[in-house]
Amino acid sequence: MATPADPHSLIDGIERLIQVDVGRNINALFDAAKGGLWAAACALAGSSAVRVGLITGFYVPLGSPPAAETDGPVGAALLAKGFEDVGVACRLASDEPCRSACSAALAGAGAFHVAVDADDVDTIIDRWRHAGITHAISIERCGRSADGAPRNMRGLDISSYTAPLDELFAAGPWETIAVGDGGNEIGMGYLPRQLIAQHVEHGETMLGCLDETLDKAVLEATVVRGPAVDGVSRLRAMTVDNLALAIHHKKLREIRALAETVDGV
Repeated sequence: MATPADPHSLIDGIERLIQVDVGRNINALFDAAKGGLWAAACALAGSSAVRVGLITGFYVPLGSPPAAETDGPVGAALLAKGFEDVGVACRLASDEPCRSACSAALAGAGAFHVAVDADDVDTIIDRWRHAGITHAISIERCGRSADGAPRNMRGLDISSYTAPLDELFAAGPWETIAVGDGGNEIGMGYLPRQLIAQHVEHGETMLGCLDETLDKAVLEATVVRGPAVDGVSRLRAMTVDNLALAIHHKKLREIRALAETVDGV
């Protein structure tokens, strides 16, 4: 089995696979984020006693029904499962309107030991500091826009449904990593130390979360039991950003195939 020249080449290859513009004109974001996946991987792999705090949940008030969108909780749950499988302690923060979708996603992934924090922000900050969180990873979580209001892709102010988890993300002492797709997500405004654009599932030792069957099960649990809706179509459907599962699963296979070129995987 062929081996990449070095881990950096492998991670850069994965970054090229995940940075795909699906019609949002975000190539400039990809340029700004170049090398971000390697920086994030190094931050996680280079730390001892890693404890991760995930932040996700993007509410769609005009959805049918109004609910969290599928993009965010599903990826966060898969990442939580991957961390859990390699012994990395993990928590997840959201807000009350998105709590049920996040809990359903985690259950669908089998990440039963991951606690969901949906209290007031100051309480979560204190809890994360007490838990020794070392890295905060925000995944498709609405952040403040230029006028200070959290707005969705349609420009709608959703502050009535959105807790200011920007404050949690920036509170520290944890390192910060942001995952988004060019919308108004946390981290896109003030650029944390590591910025990753598009869909991310990290690391050759976490290949278990790059599984099509698991991905489908998590999405189904999120949609059915959350509930959750597609953020673009605003429908309760088995899609993410109006993209069919087949498109996502093709990307999972490509990432996994590249990661499996490492000897011993």
